[in-house]
Amino acid sequence: MRLDELDRRIVAHLLEDGRASYAQIGDRVGLSAPAVKRRVDRLRAEGVITGFAAVVEPAALGWGAEAFIEIFCTGATSPDEIYSSIRNHPEVVAAYTVSGDASALVHVRVRDIQHLEQTLERLRREDNITATKTAIVLSRLIGRPTDTPARPTEPVRTS
Repeated sequence: MRLDELDRRIVAHLLEDGRASYAQIGDRVGLSAPAVKRRVDRLRAEGVITGFAAVVEPAALGWGAEAFIEIFCTGATSPDEIYSSIRNHPEVVAAYTVSGDASALVHVRVRDIQHLEQTLERLRREDNITATKTAIVLSRLIGRPTDTPARPTEPVRTS
């Protein structure tokens, strides 16, 4: 589904503050609170808005380190097979199939470096994982609460 400009502005405001009232959002986008509610209900029904959640600082939950791990698998391992190998590791917070040499890219959060090492050892014991390559996060430069920017951006022109 394509979103019109009002839908995009509503979603952008929800991404900024998921607790904003329909009246507050309506004031910002020029709609009444009931009109905003109807649009949000439609966006939820259509699967554009998939849920609401609290965004919590990982360190507050005891996750003091994070890393991105490239996973290399045997042969032509399917995404479902990779998912089956990593889904039961509680440290995995996101995983993606990717282009290039790696089969997947996995984002993990751990207590500390020792916990990261233990997590890597467990991942490497999975039958279809043959190797890993790890990049430890030193600092987070941007941490948006969603995987998708609120608004599409124009390509940067270099000429």
